[in-house]
Amino acid sequence: MSKKEDRLNRLIEILKRQNGATIRDLAQMLDVSEMTVRRDLDALKAKNVILDIPGAAVLNTQYTYEGEDDAYQLSMATRSHAKEKERIGKFAASLIKQDDCVIIDNGSTVEYLADSISKDMKVTVFTCNLNILNKICSNPNISIIFGGGYYHPDTTLFESAENITLIKNIRATKVFASAAGVHDTMGVTCMNNYELEIKQTIIQSGAEKILLVDSSKFGMIKPCFVTDLDIFDRIITDTNLSAEWVQLIQEKGIELDMV
Repeated sequence: MSKKEDRLNRLIEILKRQNGATIRDLAQMLDVSEMTVRRDLDALKAKNVILDIPGAAVLNTQYTYEGEDDAYQLSMATRSHAKEKERIGKFAASLIKQDDCVIIDNGSTVEYLADSISKDMKVTVFTCNLNILNKICSNPNISIIFGGGYYHPDTTLFESAENITLIKNIRATKVFASAAGVHDTMGVTCMNNYELEIKQTIIQSGAEKILLVDSSKFGMIKPCFVTDLDIFDRIITDTNLSAEWVQLIQEKGIELDMV
């Protein structure tokens, strides 16, 4: 393995661990110049291994990269329940209609939704997430409202007080929310405190509240309480959902789609 290939391997491993880093940080960690890092990033951008973000690098988990000697690879197989999430995302995208204004939450399942929005419809999308923005920015028919702020590389979420004010002034036809856990008594939960206010605010700003979550999340409890399950009008999940959960959701009067 050449010196450059070894450095690229190390760069990829850093981005896997941190889900993003600035060029300056990468140069320090790799003990090379920023110019060298920029050249390495250009090579990875050309192979769609990383997202094209000025001054920084974020791993693109949608692609697989193979070096000339297969030195390193990124695979969708590393993403948990990827096939189920893809089906959920595609079905959710089919619910978006011409001239809809939609809000897309942060999370891996909603990323598949963003990737599946029709290029033939004019819609408006609000998001605070870099991974969602990367999926929709090349679609000429999507009008994008993007909330900035402090960047959290573990979720690609931008957080700020201004975001909350912006969201409160938006009225969306549909909000597509995600969750890390769904429990019958403890409600809908997520992993990080900094996600809470944005998640709670976007849910309140949508006329139709739709939860996208694969079946593995049902019965799980994560540290941060987002909302009660009853607030959602519709849940989209996969066909592996248990009969007990199907009955519970139907008893709550929530529309259920299993795809």
